[in-house]
Amino acid sequence: MKKIRCLLVDDEPLAISLLQNHIRQLDFLEVATTCPNALKAVEVLKNTTIDLLFLDIRMPAISGIDFLKTLHHPPKVILTTAYREYALEGYDLDIVDYLLKPITFERFFKAVERYLRTHELPSSASEILPDSICIKSGSKNIRLQTDNILYIESLKDYVKIVTTGETLQAKYRISDLETELTPKGFLRIHRSFIVNPQKVTAFTANDVEIGKTELPIGESYKATVMKLLKGC
Repeated sequence: MKKIRCLLVDDEPLAISLLQNHIRQLDFLEVATTCPNALKAVEVLKNTTIDLLFLDIRMPAISGIDFLKTLHHPPKVILTTAYREYALEGYDLDIVDYLLKPITFERFFKAVERYLRTHELPSSASEILPDSICIKSGSKNIRLQTDNILYIESLKDYVKIVTTGETLQAKYRISDLETELTPKGFLRIHRSFIVNPQKVTAFTANDVEIGKTELPIGESYKATVMKLLKGC
């Protein structure tokens, strides 16, 4: 099974180590090698097939952006840096994403998803990414299969995510999860609720039922909810 080969270029050993740990959690990625600066990366790119380049911006001798400008046929690139001001210039170079240090697994995972959307997925990736989301809950990064999510409830600064096997709370705005889950078929029915339509067992003009749980439909959502649920 072909894996996505990654090159990590950063002069900070701790930054390299963090990326390596993130990559180990996704079995369709592998670290081809690492480099402490862009000059060494030139030789790697000449002699090694690289699919995805994680490139730090501020490095000795030559910056990541200046290095990227010298490449005629670069691999896809995710820039990493502690400095926000480089973001716009990075996107002008057609990068995949821009990660601000310290890089959380959740943010790393989203960058990898963005890369995969424009590439043929390895079979192991296709089993993980399209049907899952990564949620940070406390100190843990939890991958949830979207098929197992019943509904999400907003609790001010937190959300409650109810699945077939567990209930967890995480510090998110419900609108952020709506953005991520709507393309996966989820439905906002109320300012406080998002549901998985495939788990709805009954509904009226005023509420939906998921098993024994009854959830209200907001007035401004009714027309859309009725149209979509009747089409399920």
